[in-house]
Amino acid sequence: MRSSAPSPPLNMALCVERLAIPEVCVLTPRVFADERGFFFESFNARVFHDLLGSEAVFVQDNHSQSVRGVLRGLHYQLPPHAQGKLIRVIRGEIFDVAVDIRPSSPTYGRWVSRVLSAENKSQMWIPAGFAHGFLTLSDEAEVLYKATAFYEPSSERSIAWNDPTLGIEWPALDVDYSLSPKDAAAAAFSEVMNSAQ
Repeated sequence: MRSSAPSPPLNMALCVERLAIPEVCVLTPRVFADERGFFFESFNARVFHDLLGSEAVFVQDNHSQSVRGVLRGLHYQLPPHAQGKLIRVIRGEIFDVAVDIRPSSPTYGRWVSRVLSAENKSQMWIPAGFAHGFLTLSDEAEVLYKATAFYEPSSERSIAWNDPTLGIEWPALDVDYSLSPKDAAAAAFSEVMNSAQ
């Protein structure tokens, strides 16, 4: 008969750090590693809801691959298709950014960021009401993210990554940033927000 150790308390499986915009959190799992490799829970709905008080239900998983210097964003979807996203990196490293686009929020127009990597295994929870973007810092990066709403092309919007009102401090690289034509033509923050009100 196998003996089993008692399960650790829920809040021991995941460390939660609330950023300067407290609704955006960095989640770092407890990793079990030895000479054979490692194991950790990348998502546990019970722990997620217990620690964040969020009843988020994820309906879509996305997987993207980018080379160094690729900048994706800043993307969001309009209600009722607004998406919350749980972002993690399984290869490489990114500079991940969330921008508060909720007009009634005290942190409206502010941004927070964190470096996410395969090495640190941290994830960033970005609730609905935020625009999201990231810059690939490593030679290659693979990003997985869970979304709380399905992709809806008619609801998708983009804000310019270099909008001066937002003033996001993107890291300097030894290569030029690479953007999709859609992202390169994204609207200014003030223009997008004025049209949404």
